Amino acid sequence: MPFMTPTIVKNFLGKRATRMYPITTREPFADVRGELYIDIKDCNLCGLCAKACPAQCITVDRDKATWECDPYECVYCGVCTDVCSRHCLHQHAAYRAPATEKSVMHEQGEIKKKAKKEEADGSAQPAA
Repeated sequence: MPFMTPTIVKNFLGKRATRMYPITTREPFADVRGELYIDIKDCNLCGLCAKACPAQCITVDRDKATWECDPYECVYCGVCTDVCSRHCLHQHAAYRAPATEKSVMHEQGEIKKKAKKEEADGSAQPAA
């Protein structure tokens, strides 16, 4: 017991070893991969992010124009943001706030149709 006394006194009188999360938070590290966000207006719903995701937490439905992500399955690796050709997926340098209920990120987009190419020489004219 006498050999533990200095440690006990140091623990009682010294600085706390832990912080009172979520009341007290620390600044995130540089280049941290935090919570995933999408700019659905820029997304063309190609599905590359869903194919590349190692946790398979992203679901893209082109017919319904929906994009879903389960943040509780996401491992925040950043592969989906690297693969996105439109750069509409982003990871903010902040962690997800504590939650009491499980929720899924659901975004409704719109299907962008390609414009028909008109021939430049004008040979494609309607018949009269």
